Amino acid sequence: MDANAPFVTVVTPFYNTEEYLSECIESVLQQTYKNWEYVLLNNYSTDGSVQIAEHYAKLHPDRIRLEHNSVFLSQVENYNQVLRFMSPKSKYCKFVQADDMLFSRCLELMVDTAERDSSIGVVGSYALEGSAVEFDGLPYPSPMVNGREVCRLLFLDDLYLFGSPTQLLIRSDLVLARTPFFNESYYPFEDAVVMLEVLEHCNFGFVHQVLTFSRRHDGSVMKSLLALDCLIATRLFLLREFGQRFLEPEEYQVELKRKERRYAHVLVDGMVALRGKSFWEFHRGMRKRMGYTFKSTRTWWLFFVGLCDVLLNPKRTWWLFYNGLRRSKQ
Repeated sequence: MDANAPFVTVVTPFYNTEEYLSECIESVLQQTYKNWEYVLLNNYSTDGSVQIAEHYAKLHPDRIRLEHNSVFLSQVENYNQVLRFMSPKSKYCKFVQADDMLFSRCLELMVDTAERDSSIGVVGSYALEGSAVEFDGLPYPSPMVNGREVCRLLFLDDLYLFGSPTQLLIRSDLVLARTPFFNESYYPFEDAVVMLEVLEHCNFGFVHQVLTFSRRHDGSVMKSLLALDCLIATRLFLLREFGQRFLEPEEYQVELKRKERRYAHVLVDGMVALRGKSFWEFHRGMRKRMGYTFKSTRTWWLFFVGLCDVLLNPKRTWWLFYNGLRRSKQ
């Protein structure tokens, strides 16, 4: 082990993930980079996850620390809690969600990129999500990009480079400067929000290789959200909350109208396609968070725009209705 190499704290908060936890831990142990610690935090698991974590902690007592919550925490609270166990000598922090994995050179290449410039606060990479490679779009090579520009790309080009916590290496001083690190009031978008707030003041490093693997199994939060057509609503929400920090007033207004129009299509399509209760509960909550109440003229404008699209595209409207009818009868 190179004692002069930056020290990395790897963290995995877990709850009832016995099916995947061994693969997750093994992927950390197989890293080519060697100067790290690994903190596992058990959130009152009731399956065999604790026994798996205890097994690895006993095999690697110099590497792995197993901690336990005294009470059950929500997912975001648990993620914040695990960060409290970071070593004070840690220079970088690496999340690995319990159902994800790192490829063997992940820490090596991410740390190497982070060390190129002291202004880099976050490092990302391509990621394998299910069977698809995601988070491409930056021109090659681009080992460092202005943080504000990365945020502008999200709002102007829908280029989302942050991924999940598993995909990122974060400078530890940035993590410790925020208490809590993830703002729980922004769930389930807290990871995107924290990146927008952090990258307003530092630069973004990027490795043009696939370094992480994230599952999209039935129990994952992201798969559940994607099934509710969450992406357009999420991007509109983030724009309304943070867009004016990064965009000129004219840019902001153009993007607001564009994203509102796209969201109007989602809502009206949902009506035509006879979407179920969970779909409407999610979007009712999103509209409320964004201030689109039925007392707002902006809300009625949204529905008017979506309705016009339905009337002007009768073939597509019939296809949506037909498939929604079939789905409701299954």
